Amino acid sequence: MKRIVLTICAVLVAVVASAQSNYIVQTGKIVGKDGEVRFVEPKSTIVVDVTVERREVIVGPYARYAQKYLGVRAPLSGKDSFRVVGATIALADDDLLKATAEVAAPTMKILSHAGNERDYARLLPNRTDSRALTADEAAADAAAAIFALRKSRQELITAQAGENVFGGGLEAALREIDKYENAYLELFFGKEIISTSTERATLMPSGDKFNYVLWRFSDKVGLVPATDLSGEIVMLHIEPSGDTSLKYVTEAGEKDKIQIDCRVADFATCVVSCGTEPIAQRVLPLFEYGRSFKVAK
Repeated sequence: MKRIVLTICAVLVAVVASAQSNYIVQTGKIVGKDGEVRFVEPKSTIVVDVTVERREVIVGPYARYAQKYLGVRAPLSGKDSFRVVGATIALADDDLLKATAEVAAPTMKILSHAGNERDYARLLPNRTDSRALTADEAAADAAAAIFALRKSRQELITAQAGENVFGGGLEAALREIDKYENAYLELFFGKEIISTSTERATLMPSGDKFNYVLWRFSDKVGLVPATDLSGEIVMLHIEPSGDTSLKYVTEAGEKDKIQIDCRVADFATCVVSCGTEPIAQRVLPLFEYGRSFKVAK
């Protein structure tokens, strides 16, 4: 007895190698050489990745004393903002973009910082008594340490101190001075943490639908679910070309007794936008917006 298997094809089958040629798949009932019967319905799976950057500005604990002791103003308020920095559109079987691979790993970059990303360097005590320092006094000590480190750097470079320090030893000493200076400077000027994360949406389009809301986006919290009405819409828009003419295949005529059901894909333009701003665009062969036809066997 023949086995009957219902198969939904979630990948595209290209019957012609050229990128400008038709993408065609046989549909309906297909009987294999082993007698197995399959029912094939072509489906396209679209994968959309959107990458968001987060910029977090953390205020230094001595920020309000930067003008007084260093002569430069420092940020006095923190800021946390998000922006969309990239997007990709692909099919689930797209080898070029590796759409079926794992989502890109998060990244983080820390500016003006030397140590754990959220802990400021501690001011090393240099006192001979146990008197507690006020914030103003601690800032003054930090500023004095910065100027002392800069003086030591200048003396090393000009050979006024450490005449026996040269070559690799000099480079190591300068690196240590830079490290300590940055640690003190961030007490005044804070630091900025830049991180990125990627979210993925997977969908199967419908031939009578052209707009798909994937997420919403807020510059205060990043990507949020589509049901959250506080942000701008992140949408996939599909614009079929309307051209499903056959370049290398002849359709069956009325006189052809044995006919095979097939479907040709439409090369549709897919655009991902955030609000009114397009962030990615690609042309994909989608069967849902194509048409069915018959060829002679």
